[in-house]
Amino acid sequence: MAIQNLSEDVVLVTLPVEPQIIIRELKLVNEIVSNKGGCDVVIDFSNVEMLSSSGISNLMILRGLLCEQERQLTLCSVSPTVKDIFTIAGIDEVFEFVDDKHAALVSVQHTN
Repeated sequence: MAIQNLSEDVVLVTLPVEPQIIIRELKLVNEIVSNKGGCDVVIDFSNVEMLSSSGISNLMILRGLLCEQERQLTLCSVSPTVKDIFTIAGIDEVFEFVDDKHAALVSVQHTN
């Protein structure tokens, strides 16, 4: 995974393939957002093939942290298979999905 501070206001996270590492890395992002505060987060799912319930849980925690700070979480490059996981869990409407990283970065720049 790569965590990049694109600016003071935007953090870009590229998730890895391995589900267990995804969980660990999302916990790290939650910690960063808790400590940093005041940033939007874009998560790139282009490498992700599977998402566990623990991964979903950590995304929900991240969303909650960002909502408290009135900041935005955008998920991009989510494959149809992974998107189905969100749909089956009944939380596909909770998250903002965009096609690719460029669209996600444009989206967060328009809200700042």
